[in-house]
Amino acid sequence: MEAATVPFLQQLQEPAVPHPHHRVARRTTASLALLASLAALAGCGGSDRPRADAAAAQVTSIGVNAFLWRAALEAVSFAPLLQADANGGVIITDWYAQPQQPGERVKITITILDRDLRADALRVAASRQVLQNGTWLEAPVQAATVQRLEDIILTRARDLRREALAS
Repeated sequence: MEAATVPFLQQLQEPAVPHPHHRVARRTTASLALLASLAALAGCGGSDRPRADAAAAQVTSIGVNAFLWRAALEAVSFAPLLQADANGGVIITDWYAQPQQPGERVKITITILDRDLRADALRVAASRQVLQNGTWLEAPVQAATVQRLEDIILTRARDLRREALAS
């Protein structure tokens, strides 16, 4: 099998000493590609900045992406907040128990790490406790639950960005 692949690889490799005409052709092709790139970029100049770029980097007066911040606050609005630091990008909820399940409670920490609206700029951590014999005990949180909350925040942040672009 290896013997069959060797001729194919040899066809792909350039000769050790290229023919002088090949060098000229390569330089001409490279020059044309460079000129085409510069011509395309010349159309991007001027004072009109694309609105999508401006909205992606929109930060207002807080230290993190405003769309992620607003979306994260909306996502945890069901729970009381212990901390909401817009400059540091940290949101921490207090323990919250659903009325239908008073023996189980959750606490959520959301950290926004960047000024750009990107998936890797968001971290969500959750703690869960269950009530057993009058004592709250740590319980595992399903990874899918945390992932779902991240998806909700990211989707809402993208929606907020779209709404800002439309107006």
